[in-house]
Amino acid sequence: MVYEMLAFGLFALITIASSLGVVLAKDVWHSALLLGAALLSVAVHYVMLEAEFLAAMQILVYVGGVLILITFAVMLTRQAQTEAEEVTEL
Repeated sequence: MVYEMLAFGLFALITIASSLGVVLAKDVWHSALLLGAALLSVAVHYVMLEAEFLAAMQILVYVGGVLILITFAVMLTRQAQTEAEEVTEL
């Protein structure tokens, strides 16, 4: 019982810290990674509540969404950086 409470508290802190990081991070890459960490932490909570199917769906759907978000973040920021470098070179 004590270990379950400690695990719940630990993953609750991870979820809250990651969620705050998503909002406060200035870099899109870091924000997307923190969103993935928050969603994985929520999946751990589902496992602790013995809802394994919901945890599996959480990981499959939302982590897949985060990977697509990271792909778009990389594509958008790289394009903006190259345009900014071209302007400074002229």
